[in-house]
Amino acid sequence: MDDLQSEKEQIEEMKAWWAEYGRYVIAGVVIAVGLLLGFNYHKSSKLEAELQASDLFESLAGYVVDGDLDAATPVAEELYSNYANTAYAAQSRLVMARLFMDQNRDQDAADALRELLGMSGNGALKHVARARLARILLYQDKPQEVLDLLAEQTNPGFAGLYAEARGDAHAALGDYEAAATAYEEALADTSQAVNRGVVQMKLLDLPDELPMPTAEPAPEPAAEEAGAEEASPEAAEPAVEEGAEPVAEPEAGAAE
Repeated sequence: MDDLQSEKEQIEEMKAWWAEYGRYVIAGVVIAVGLLLGFNYHKSSKLEAELQASDLFESLAGYVVDGDLDAATPVAEELYSNYANTAYAAQSRLVMARLFMDQNRDQDAADALRELLGMSGNGALKHVARARLARILLYQDKPQEVLDLLAEQTNPGFAGLYAEARGDAHAALGDYEAAATAYEEALADTSQAVNRGVVQMKLLDLPDELPMPTAEPAPEPAAEEAGAEEASPEAAEPAVEEGAEPVAEPEAGAAE
């Protein structure tokens, strides 16, 4: 009889607990299911977006190889606009920069690379873009912008490329000592990203000495000094009165 009573009490306690907390349990289950479905949907949508972006990028790469700027531009714009959160949007800026350079549109290439540098994430691609942008700026004869761009960039994988570009910039500015230091830093890179033969030639081609500064012209003498210098030596001799006989110098031996 006591066991039966105990079971009834347990059932009553469970009913009371469910009445008090049952709605929270149901809500928790609903939320968990919703989160799971949402995560799966997001994952599926992201995968679908990646696949679509991949197809577009493949088409873009073909246009770039063919040098077809008119066909490549709208594809790149679609990647920028509709798939900005994918890695293909960043990669499309790299390939478009290459196409612009092939078309002798160096400023458009520089703008595309700057857009990539302004994006979030894509750390490795940004180093590639930065190295290429430095070469374009050197081509545009903007060495100081190269130094500003590469300031405090110490990524080990790009240290040699960055050092070579800084050396070229210093050489263009006439700072040959800094250029030599940068070239030596590039040669010390062991990643094989740098063409060591080319860098060695650049180092050997640097002038041995800095160019001598141009001498400033000597200042013109003051007006009083100039007048004094221009005075004739005869002006210092005493004037001879008009009509006076010139005094003859005594002949040698006259005093004897």
